[in-house]
Amino acid sequence: MATTDSNIPFALDGFWSSLEPTAGFHVLTQVDQLLAQAAATSSGSLMTGIVAAVCLVLGAIVMKVLDSARGRDAKTKAQNLLEKAQADAANVVRSAELEAKEKALHQKQHHEAELAKAREQVRARELSLDRKEETLQQSGDALRKQEKMVEAQQRRVAEKAQEAARRSEELQKTLQEQATVLQRLSGLSKEEATTRLLSLLEQELEQEIGNKIIKHERRLTEMADQKAQEILLTAMQRYAAAHTADSTTSTVDIPNDDMKGRIIGREGRNIRAFEKATGIDVIIDDTPGVVIVSGFDPVRREVARQSLGKLIADGRIHPSRIEEIVQQTEKELEQFIRRKGEEAADEVNVRGLHERIIYMLGRLHFRTSYSQNVLRHSVEVAFLSGMLAEMIGLKPDVARRCGLLHDIGKAADHELEGGHPKIGADLLKRHGENEFVVHAALGHHDQLTTEYPYTLLVATADACSASRPGARRESLERYIKRMEELESIARGFEGVEQAFAIQAGRELRVIASAKDTDDAKAAKVCREIARAFEQQLTYPGEIKVTVVRESRFIEVAR
Repeated sequence: MATTDSNIPFALDGFWSSLEPTAGFHVLTQVDQLLAQAAATSSGSLMTGIVAAVCLVLGAIVMKVLDSARGRDAKTKAQNLLEKAQADAANVVRSAELEAKEKALHQKQHHEAELAKAREQVRARELSLDRKEETLQQSGDALRKQEKMVEAQQRRVAEKAQEAARRSEELQKTLQEQATVLQRLSGLSKEEATTRLLSLLEQELEQEIGNKIIKHERRLTEMADQKAQEILLTAMQRYAAAHTADSTTSTVDIPNDDMKGRIIGREGRNIRAFEKATGIDVIIDDTPGVVIVSGFDPVRREVARQSLGKLIADGRIHPSRIEEIVQQTEKELEQFIRRKGEEAADEVNVRGLHERIIYMLGRLHFRTSYSQNVLRHSVEVAFLSGMLAEMIGLKPDVARRCGLLHDIGKAADHELEGGHPKIGADLLKRHGENEFVVHAALGHHDQLTTEYPYTLLVATADACSASRPGARRESLERYIKRMEELESIARGFEGVEQAFAIQAGRELRVIASAKDTDDAKAAKVCREIARAFEQQLTYPGEIKVTVVRESRFIEVAR
């Protein structure tokens, strides 16, 4: 192995020991050789440069020493300078080694940081791939479930299709047998019988039915529709009442949730006493700040609501106090009900009502129908009935009386069996009302007869009050579904181009094709649509169907 850097001082010691004062001119040559040997023995480019610089310094020093080594102490001075140079060279070498190690350490740290960063990126990518794999696995599971569901549905559809095909075959077979029997009995072929039957039906339907419908409807509707519209519009314009959509309140606000415990009482004695006194259920749940009272009787529910509010405001809640408050509230509410009945009768100028009728009329204040207050609805029907009676020459006071009392049965329909028309008619008859008022209460929802004209007026006014915009609330989903049913049924008939439901579903406008239909066929389509509504739909009142057939001719003069 070559001589290392640590052997350089020993080589220099040998060199100086053989140096003679008279050999100064040979010093430079030997120093250069020594430098070349040191450069050859150094390990690395950096160490080689440092040693070369040191050797050059030593060579210069040696040259100076040789020039001054003429005296007796030349050898001693040269030896001291050489030792100093050796020490300096060793320090330079150590500094170079430390600098090289420090640079190597910095490079190692830099590489390790880059390696750690690369590892973090790889780890993040692995996590992302794991999440994607989990998501794909979940999607695959969901897809497999959907495939199983689709397969099951396909099996059911296939079974239903097979069943339908089987029934269709049976039906076709039955039809063929019947056709064979008809052909044998009539002596006609299938095509001849079909053609003859269709031609006869078409002629009879288009000519007889269409002509009769047009003849009678034109004669009756031209005057009746116009007059009826004028009467109804005038009556509704004269009586412009505010829309009412009040509903009874079944909740009671409490100041804090601690009041719930006081309402319940020790072992539930307060709430049992309250329910026994009022006949109403009290529902106390986790809903904050609210206690619910529930019952079928709207008057007793109102008694319970007011009584509970008074007990909460008073703060003294115990069985004896509950009975006292409930009795007091019942008396106050009876006076309030009687006052409401008297105010309604005075408002429409109806006199001579029995006290029981007035009381039952006041109870309608707490009854709602499709969110419409029944008492205000009765007052509105009374006014409209009176105005209509004035316009057609009947007695307005009798019409107002019939309109005010037509829904009186709703005040007691939860106490007696039967619908409110029958209950109301029995109640009015027992308390001495005349036959027009009794029949108006009994028949304003049933098949109307012309022998009682006031019943027709009340039914008309009742429909107007119920169908006024804003008088009753209906869910948007149910409203849209009803409109779509009306339009889809009408569009299913031949010759119908468009159908539009208007007036909240109480009228349907049908646009018939002028090319595919004539006047007789349009009248037949109108009648068939009305019959289809009667057979397929359930609705209050009536639905007016109007078929419009229009021909347009356009020419351009050039």
